[in-house]
Amino acid sequence: MLNKRILGVDFGDARTGLAISDISGFLASGAGTIKSGSFLKTAEEVVRIAKEKDVGLIVLGHPINMNGTLGPRSEKAQAFAKHLSELSGIEVVLFDERLSTANAHTMLNITNTRGQKRKSIIDEMSACLILQSYLDSKR
Repeated sequence: MLNKRILGVDFGDARTGLAISDISGFLASGAGTIKSGSFLKTAEEVVRIAKEKDVGLIVLGHPINMNGTLGPRSEKAQAFAKHLSELSGIEVVLFDERLSTANAHTMLNITNTRGQKRKSIIDEMSACLILQSYLDSKR
């Protein structure tokens, strides 16, 4: 995976946020949002972007319950990870995303980002937080 970027994914029913690392794997930055039409179409779009960006690893947010248990959202993320891996041939890692969306909301509150602008960037910001946490955990 040397000299390959890492794609962070915050998979959601309505929107899926994306983030991408720099080549060194030090910093995550936003890479947009996919308006989720369906499970399969979202996976195809994530794979298209991963190949376009020459990604060597996909980090998918894993929605674990606060008490550490796995629920229906976790099962859906696991199925999405498996499908992404099969479709792309790229390794997919599930990474605990607890509090990523809450932290993104806090950051947007601090910057007083409201309305449509907030809605359009919340998922991308969550993907950034997931990916940055993953990158930090590898140092």
